[in-house]
Amino acid sequence: MRLSNRTARLAIASAAAVLGACVVAGCGAASHASNAAAAGPDPTVDVYPIPGARVAAPQTQITFRGEPVGKLGKFTVTGSRSGPHTGSLYSDSDRDGGSFLPAKPFVPGEVVTVKTGLHIRSATAGTFRFTVATPSGPIPSMPLNPAPRVSGDELTFQTRPDLTPAAVEVTKPSTDATSGDIFVTPQQGPAQNGAMILDGNGQMVWFHPEPKGNMAADLRVQDYLGRPVLTWWEGYSGAGVGAGQDVIYDSSYRQLAVVKAGNGLSADLHEFHLTPQGTALITSYNPVHFNASSVHGPTDQIVLDSVVQEIDVKTGLVLYQWDSLDHVPLTDTYEPLPKTPGGPFDYFHINSVQQQPDGDLVISARNTWAAYDIDHHTGAIVWTLGGKSSSYKLSSSAVFAFQHDVRVHPTGDTTVTLFDDGAGPPKVHAQSRGITVRLDDKDMTATLVSEDLHSPALAAAFEGNLQRLSNGDEFVGWGQQPYFTEYDSHGNMVFDGRFVDANSSYRAYRFPWTGTPADLPAVAASTTGTTTNVYVSWNGATEVASWRVLAGASTDALEVVTTAGKQGFETQIPIAAQPYVAVQALNSAGRELATSSVVHVG
Repeated sequence: MRLSNRTARLAIASAAAVLGACVVAGCGAASHASNAAAAGPDPTVDVYPIPGARVAAPQTQITFRGEPVGKLGKFTVTGSRSGPHTGSLYSDSDRDGGSFLPAKPFVPGEVVTVKTGLHIRSATAGTFRFTVATPSGPIPSMPLNPAPRVSGDELTFQTRPDLTPAAVEVTKPSTDATSGDIFVTPQQGPAQNGAMILDGNGQMVWFHPEPKGNMAADLRVQDYLGRPVLTWWEGYSGAGVGAGQDVIYDSSYRQLAVVKAGNGLSADLHEFHLTPQGTALITSYNPVHFNASSVHGPTDQIVLDSVVQEIDVKTGLVLYQWDSLDHVPLTDTYEPLPKTPGGPFDYFHINSVQQQPDGDLVISARNTWAAYDIDHHTGAIVWTLGGKSSSYKLSSSAVFAFQHDVRVHPTGDTTVTLFDDGAGPPKVHAQSRGITVRLDDKDMTATLVSEDLHSPALAAAFEGNLQRLSNGDEFVGWGQQPYFTEYDSHGNMVFDGRFVDANSSYRAYRFPWTGTPADLPAVAASTTGTTTNVYVSWNGATEVASWRVLAGASTDALEVVTTAGKQGFETQIPIAAQPYVAVQALNSAGRELATSSVVHVG
């Protein structure tokens, strides 16, 4: 398996090395031909859009990978309707390629011809062509309906009245605290959507609310520039897909970077994976006009092209792009044509992307019931697992439908884990499950190794994931169903939690996490009779073991009056009535972590 270590976007950043405006007849720097004798055979250069691409966006950049921009030589870019194009050439941060950004967009429906002196993969004599799609317009915002209200379905705090996240309850406590904190993204309010961290007991650790009408997805811990970071997607949803951006935060909850899709597209909620190369694999959906007569649809049908991009995080440039419409036919879908005239046909619905050690991408498509290994240079399909065109013969117990979060584990026998929704519609399985499937490359068979089932049985119509933990357990997020569950190696439930209401979270994870917020602890206090009730919280702090309360008659006369153990997200501490209070956060060794501002008691 090989991935494309070239997939991405363009938020054109100042960090890109701009070589200046290119004239049509001579884009590039030094003559490529003049260096050929000294360098030996010309290296193969990969380009995106790929030669022969049919659905390039009008705002597409032209990506060259495999040579520094200084060795690309002269090239021309000509649209069959728009004519010659000038633009600028930018270097990728790894200096192994760059992108030409046209000064004006291409015209929908035209064929673009790029002529170079390079040895381009899948091209003839350095010349390649691609067709520009006709976009149908942006995906409209259609947020999920709020979860029906039930008693105790949201959290409220004296110290943080601005936070009203969905409440969580633990139905089966864990006996092993080594699995880490829990990461979820409640999507259906009822008051706020957002990114949420819970401790192993289901108590909230951190919540980041999204603006009304928006949502978060895929909150998790990843590595960026050698340190652990929080990453998630944020934006609006519509037609089951997302339009927004991906963000990276440090352990003090400060934003480090924003990753946006390139080529005029918008980042989708389904995948945001940081690679060891400092790039980001993301998904996007591009609604285009496309001929659907092969599935008895109109010749001018709006079809959602599922897109993978690899983005250079430092520059925002697109390093690689894969389009489902260039590689997977409409006839492979199980999705019916939309009943509403003009409605988008989501025939593929990409929902996960994984980079393999050899560079290949493994992607999952909900609506073809299949996973695909994608060649990292050409985008060609190496093998398919599941669906109508499977390269492997699946045993009856290994057949899956509407799956999410496909992950290949190549150590020893190659196994694949995934979340098998199965609930459609139509409903294919009686219940959803997390499964592990073993691939036999000699006999080209796929057999079920194990399955994680919930009690009571759950049937998820969308979303969900399965995460392998370092201790050998598996953590399953049930997507549309409000549960998240941990299983041991024997398939036994060892932890189970859920939202109090019928909320959903795209995925759910467990990770070790240490957070020290950049802001100070929040304090509120009120006096009734002879008692002052002090409330304290510190959104995102993971190292607090206890709170030390200081109080006095004035701001410069505070003394320690008591110390109390931390009680969940917000701790209430009664003291003898005082007009001024402050609180210090202490770790398990009694060391002071931070001191709040002084509060006048109301």
